[in-house]
Amino acid sequence: QVQLVESGGGLVQAGGSLRLSCVASGSFFSINTMTWYRQAPGKQRELVAGITTDGSTNYADSVKGRFTISRGNAKNTVNLQMNSLKPEDTAVYYCNVVMGFRTYWGQGTQVTVSS
Repeated sequence: QVQLVESGGGLVQAGGSLRLSCVASGSFFSINTMTWYRQAPGKQRELVAGITTDGSTNYADSVKGRFTISRGNAKNTVNLQMNSLKPEDTAVYYCNVVMGFRTYWGQGTQVTVSS
């Protein structure tokens, strides 16, 4: 059983920063990709940023230059540094991990950016 635990969400003013973390625990061999998604009220879930085992990253156009995804030294952790936050970044942020043919989701962490 694999569990993903996210942390770091909260309330911040526009222009501020937050750092999200996701830790994968349980029994698994290797992680292929780790990705952050978000879902705002009334909207579909969208990809924010992803990182592969070789360190390749991809970002949504809306967050390029403001958000940075990274993996921890233990390789079972993924972080999302979010700077210059905007009210439109308000959403529940979800961690997604692909291990072989299986995909796992975290429970989500709320990020609220006030104007």
